[in-house]
Amino acid sequence: MRFAADVSDLELADYQRAVRLLLRHPLVTAIWPDERALPRVRRFAADLRRDLSEAFGYRLELHGTAARLVRTADALNPDCPAISRTGRPFDRQRYAYLALCLATLGRAGIQISLTELADQVAGDANRIPALGLDADQGTDRRAFVDAVAWLEERGVLRVADGSSATWARDPNAGEALYDVARDAVFALFRPPRVLQHIDSVAALLERSLSNSGNAERRAAAQAARRAAVERSVVYYDDVPAEIGNHLRGQALAEDLHRLTGLRLERRAEGVLLVDTVGWSAERFPGTGSVAQAAVLLAVAIGDRVSDPDGRRARRVPAPHPNDRQAALTAAADTGLPESRAVLADPPPAPVEADEPDEHSGERRMPLITDSFLREATGEILRSYGSAFGATWHADPDRLRAEAVSLLARFGAVVPVPGGVLARPLIGRYRNTVAQVRQRTLF
Repeated sequence: MRFAADVSDLELADYQRAVRLLLRHPLVTAIWPDERALPRVRRFAADLRRDLSEAFGYRLELHGTAARLVRTADALNPDCPAISRTGRPFDRQRYAYLALCLATLGRAGIQISLTELADQVAGDANRIPALGLDADQGTDRRAFVDAVAWLEERGVLRVADGSSATWARDPNAGEALYDVARDAVFALFRPPRVLQHIDSVAALLERSLSNSGNAERRAAAQAARRAAVERSVVYYDDVPAEIGNHLRGQALAEDLHRLTGLRLERRAEGVLLVDTVGWSAERFPGTGSVAQAAVLLAVAIGDRVSDPDGRRARRVPAPHPNDRQAALTAAADTGLPESRAVLADPPPAPVEADEPDEHSGERRMPLITDSFLREATGEILRSYGSAFGATWHADPDRLRAEAVSLLARFGAVVPVPGGVLARPLIGRYRNTVAQVRQRTLF
């Protein structure tokens, strides 16, 4: 028993809850994600610090009224953006304002007014080409308030008086005064490298390598555990062979169950950690119109791929995971100052062929065309009309796009020009009879 060795059987469930808490919420404050979270982390602090370091290579830091799990990133991940209170992902402008807010709060005292915070952020933003902050402009003001609200929600800023909502409508009609949780400020921004010294976002993923065989095996085991808890599904084809070997081993499943209380499901193509306790921020299948459309599309895609009487789905070369990382790196690096920007070569375009080459080693997946997806979405709306609101009936393309995006986030499909590639997870929904709860009209 390598993990939770000093935790009694009576406390094991509480310990596993604390592990899941930190894996989902790397920042824990007096109020975020709730008032019980920080005491739960402190209760098992020593065991958590040791186990999270050994199992995943993570570092747990405690700062007075905040705890921070400093994670090791193996790849750039665009699927977990900061979300505003209105449910919209942050854009570049909001991320920039958030970073400038943290820089200002790092220099601030224990209290700051919203106007003062906006003035100082504007001073920095107006020196950055194509950014700027004009509090008299509604778009700038709303983006700034979204960044401040993100900090409010996590307890980094606490309203002592007033309201940011009034200020957002009219800066001259309202004001807000905040208490600054300095422990949370310092815990929140913890870059692994000095940002002024890097020339590409890829440098944030770099780490020193050891020549020791034992150290390399330990690092591969940690990377395998990280992949299992951080990704919805891990395909063996998407990871290096040494990590795949650990994913196939029985020890990994036992370790993760001991740490998290969750079961690892293993199939011929890969593994996934089954969420039986509502741990994940987003689940599939889930609730809501987009989630319902996504699972119905998954059924249609699965039937299309395996239909023995229909036209065979053409298989095309799958994009290599490194190509996606190269594209994400290039996109992130466009935010560097022009004098230091790194121009990355675009990823090579996939070459399509009708038949697989058995000796090339290429990964080929069934291509599901956009036309099929549009037809399937239209059929879903016709068959389950009252389950989807008038907004979706008026804009089926948006419903299709959001459902496909959800399937991509969970590793069920890979978007490519002209459609999507079906991944093995789709097979779980083949021949499924789906039932959609109808809307109550009265």
